[in-house]
Amino acid sequence: MDLAGAARVTDGLAVMAQTEAGAGMRVVVIGAGPAGLTAARELARRGLEPVVLEQRSSVGGLSRTESYKGYHFDMGGHRFFTKVDEVKKIWHDVLGGEFLRRPRLSRIYYDGRFFNYPLKPLNALAGLGVWRALMVVLSYLRWQVFPYRQEDTFEQWVTNRFGRRLFRTFFKTYTEKVWGIPCSELRAEWAAQRIKDLSLRSAIVSMFLDSVTSIKTLIEEFDYPRLGPGMMWRAVAEEVRQGAGSVRLDSEVTALRRKGNRIECVVVNEAGHQVIVPGHHFVSSMPVTDLVLRVEPPAPPRVVEAARRLTYRDFLIVCLIVDRSDLFPDNWIYIHSPEVQVGRIQNFRSWSADMVPEADKASLGLEYFCNEHDALWVLPDAELIALGKRELEQIGLARASEISDGCVFRVPKAYPVYDAGYRDALDLVREFVDGLENLQTIGRNGLHRYNNQDHAMLTGLLAVRNLLEHEHHDLWSVNTDQEYHEEIEARADEVDERIAEVFPRIDGVALGVASGAVSGLLLFLATMILVLKGGLVVGPNLHLLGQFLPGYSPTPGGSVLGLIYGLGVGFLTGWSFAFLRNVSLFLSLAVLRRRAQFHLLKRFLEFI
Repeated sequence: MDLAGAARVTDGLAVMAQTEAGAGMRVVVIGAGPAGLTAARELARRGLEPVVLEQRSSVGGLSRTESYKGYHFDMGGHRFFTKVDEVKKIWHDVLGGEFLRRPRLSRIYYDGRFFNYPLKPLNALAGLGVWRALMVVLSYLRWQVFPYRQEDTFEQWVTNRFGRRLFRTFFKTYTEKVWGIPCSELRAEWAAQRIKDLSLRSAIVSMFLDSVTSIKTLIEEFDYPRLGPGMMWRAVAEEVRQGAGSVRLDSEVTALRRKGNRIECVVVNEAGHQVIVPGHHFVSSMPVTDLVLRVEPPAPPRVVEAARRLTYRDFLIVCLIVDRSDLFPDNWIYIHSPEVQVGRIQNFRSWSADMVPEADKASLGLEYFCNEHDALWVLPDAELIALGKRELEQIGLARASEISDGCVFRVPKAYPVYDAGYRDALDLVREFVDGLENLQTIGRNGLHRYNNQDHAMLTGLLAVRNLLEHEHHDLWSVNTDQEYHEEIEARADEVDERIAEVFPRIDGVALGVASGAVSGLLLFLATMILVLKGGLVVGPNLHLLGQFLPGYSPTPGGSVLGLIYGLGVGFLTGWSFAFLRNVSLFLSLAVLRRRAQFHLLKRFLEFI
């Protein structure tokens, strides 16, 4: 279905919603993560009574907080920052004073060394060594001159921007840990989505618009709930309940029954019993693959096959309690070294001291990226804890003997995978889902799109507007040019005007002609004035020009020759000046681009 068709569907949703609202419209929300709970909260605030169905025993989805013996663990590390004002308002309306302002500190562990992150030149140089740093620079220059002609894969995308050496050092190992597939198979679209395409324009404009738009706070500090992100979503769930809605936990949707292109009800497994939950409209954040496979009657075979081709990456987190409080100051450390399996290590005390109930201890979260049901996923908890102890000691952050306790949490379907065939498969799935006229999918997994928490919330808000108002938001395209994606927000005409004002290009031909005309005319007039003035010696100084301009003399004929010489020399001088000035400008802008690219590198890994 094209966007026009999607718009017609959402327009139909709005009309039907207005018709049914007076008759007690019932909206069923599948999933109690950020997207689903945001939608339910908005529905409750508008006087409806949404029914939220969550298969887990706790709310929050991928942004939940787990607990063990009074310790709190964030499933993945969720910084609260956004440029979406409505999302920011929800956060602070819900939690208010429970938000902490936290400094951001993280490092990269690679080849037995720790690198500051964002990268700092002197620290990176010291860590890489002079020879390796030189090779990084040479590799960068080589790929600037001879880049890949097409950027189909993540490897090509990064190599074109940073060179192959830097790609292998700071991208390849960690990215392949996260995704479980070679970087040559991961699609460039994922990188382009997570960090919007760097442009020469944005590099230049950022130099002049810092006073208008700044991302400094997003880099150096962030907001964080005192007891982790789950604190936010428990509070939102309570708001929904107080607004006459319901949030039903341990309620897995096993089927969506439809009649034609309308969903009539869902079948829910609650405590081993099958419960039918009817509704007028349905908003789903469950994985879109599961949704398609659970529709009854089934979707067309080609859609079912497409849904099965969409895959996810899962992870588990080994939480360790350490008998020492001052392990390291970082919020998290990225582990790029291939010698260990762990991908990232969180230090929960650095997120919030209240997440660690004992002042003389620390709690860490070691994140292992894997696939559901693979060897690592099914490893017993005790063996995973032993693995975490060994690798923590191998890295040098703590001794295994200092670890007094631990637990394991598994997070399925954490990341939608952007592999070689995902786009074609997703297009088929979307066409089918958009054809279900009273269903909208939202959130990271509902849209199979690697959105941040705030983007997920925004899809929930927009879904409600599509349902209750005459708005036509394309939820599949949410995740646009926000400032934390390194885009400078300015209107195109303002940008172009600013660049043209600061860096006007000099037309070499025009400057040459002007310079030649002025030079030739001045020499002609100076010669003629001396000739007309007359005297025993005419123009002794101008006569010296004959040494440089063959045939020239301060005579009437020489004035004409001087005019020609002036035109030629003046044109050459003016054109040469314009050429050198434009080349200097080009080189300066190239330096700006390089600086902007390395600034981009500083921020890139946090979105992986």
